[in-house]
Amino acid sequence: MRKIAVVLFNLGGPDSPRAIRPFLFNLFNDRAIISLSQPMRWLLAQWIAWGRSKKAAGIYHHIGGKSPILELTQQQARALEERLKSHGEYKVFVSMRYWHPMSGAAAKNVQQYAPDHIVLLPLYPQFSTTTTGSSFEDWDRQCDKIGLKAPTSKICCYPAQKSFAAAHAKIIREYYWKAAEFGRPRILFSAHGLPEKVIAMGDPYQYQVEKTAAAIVQILSIDDLDYNVCYQSKVGPLAWIGPSTEEEIARAAEEKTPIVVVPIAFVSEHSETLVELDIEYKHLAEKLGVPSYQRVPALATEPFFIEALGEIVLSKIDSTGISSETGTRFCLRNFGACPCKG
Repeated sequence: MRKIAVVLFNLGGPDSPRAIRPFLFNLFNDRAIISLSQPMRWLLAQWIAWGRSKKAAGIYHHIGGKSPILELTQQQARALEERLKSHGEYKVFVSMRYWHPMSGAAAKNVQQYAPDHIVLLPLYPQFSTTTTGSSFEDWDRQCDKIGLKAPTSKICCYPAQKSFAAAHAKIIREYYWKAAEFGRPRILFSAHGLPEKVIAMGDPYQYQVEKTAAAIVQILSIDDLDYNVCYQSKVGPLAWIGPSTEEEIARAAEEKTPIVVVPIAFVSEHSETLVELDIEYKHLAEKLGVPSYQRVPALATEPFFIEALGEIVLSKIDSTGISSETGTRFCLRNFGACPCKG
């Protein structure tokens, strides 16, 4: 019986107040985030981490001084391992990009397991060079360092996978009908934003986020559904893709429209959902007079979502290289940053 290692990639987050500044440094020292050459990137990352650490500490104070993302990702790993156990010998590992356990430690754990095949499965449903692309590159570097070699499947994205979209739709329905008590609701599919220049360089993230929203809307099958895709978490002076979630909240207030906010690109709760969506944006909605503000939880271990991850893994254990969950290129050809060359 073959031994299969599944590696779940996620962002990571500080596990204590002391970890906030080094976490921020790791984030901004990533060349996928800031493309400056060294040592300028290192110096800028130190400066940004120093400048943002106090504000970030205030954010994490609202959620106990740390991010819950590791524990939640570990729960997803255990649920996926349970889903796969009837199909053979599978072990699921967690690899965080910017805080522990990072890819170096995860690669060593995988090496000790001595798998016959490795499946790299990002918990970023939509591909971006700044998330999945960066995680793949770092994983490859760490594997080269320790000599980890095994046939490897890399799943770049699954933005419209049926069980994934069904998981969203299942949770959304409850909150949609709560909002409907205050009028015809508008669903806001809120995703983490990116600078416009990243998209202009061929990154398919925005395209894939929109495809996720369309797949969910199709499954919801609500007549004359009002929805829009928007983007949150802007930092820095660069122009970012839009519309912003704040702009959409303001528009809903002007139109006296109840809203249902769906974290469409986050599958685990963390600061962007628990603070930005649940506290800051909710306060904005109440201040502006939005009739109802409903925030849909992240997918976490929702059974349809775990089923989606299981289906993806099982479809990839006999393949190698990078591909979408469909096995073919998902993106249009003009997205040059798409890693699928087929």
